[in-house]
Amino acid sequence: MLDLFKKRPQDRHEPETRGKKVYAIIPAAGSSRRMGGGNKLVMELGGQPILCRTLRVFNACDVIDGIILVCRRQDQKTYASLCADWKIDKVAKIVEGGPSREHSVLNGVLACGKEIGYVAIHDAARPLITEDIIRETVEAAKRDSAAAPAVGVKDSIQRVQKGKMMENVDRETIMAVQTPQCFDIDLIRAALTKAIDSGTSLTDDCGAVTKLGQPVSMTRGSYDNIKITTPEDVILGEVILKGRSRR
Repeated sequence: MLDLFKKRPQDRHEPETRGKKVYAIIPAAGSSRRMGGGNKLVMELGGQPILCRTLRVFNACDVIDGIILVCRRQDQKTYASLCADWKIDKVAKIVEGGPSREHSVLNGVLACGKEIGYVAIHDAARPLITEDIIRETVEAAKRDSAAAPAVGVKDSIQRVQKGKMMENVDRETIMAVQTPQCFDIDLIRAALTKAIDSGTSLTDDCGAVTKLGQPVSMTRGSYDNIKITTPEDVILGEVILKGRSRR
């Protein structure tokens, strides 16, 4: 782990009393498999590495007190250099990821000091996030303990069985959940620990929390807040950036 503030590592046996600070946890330990080779997070989008574009939004946001970046060991020095080059000074620690996303996020949570009361967990490959979305989601999490941005589903949704459409699903009951997903830190630590211990496979952090019976408040997302997963997403991201520059 690279501790850029040189603080004492978090002791998982510390008392549960927490402060009020909000840290962003940015899991960036994926393999970029669907991008077709190479590390997508160092690819440029609008003249900036994707990772830096993501981090810079959180760095500028007034409700975020610090950032913990979670990545593969071999990427730690590269990412630390990028943070220095792009003057991303809120990155406090760069933590090694785990064998799954749940493990990586939990590693980030466990690296938080006791002054941190809330975390905003955001995909590194969602570089088009806005400060307004971050701010609104953090405020909802402080009120309700758990919150995430979401957008309505535009397409017709069908329940499928053995390659056959079996039943139409009412779009009014379906939302596409995005990040940052924001939580009381004790809640998400307990939820992720239980999910990992039980071998539960999750697609996001909200799933771990809802399995504890804790509802997650939905906040306003954006169709621009895409995740860069395939080469086509890079093209779409460039289009979104050009559209923003004309506003």
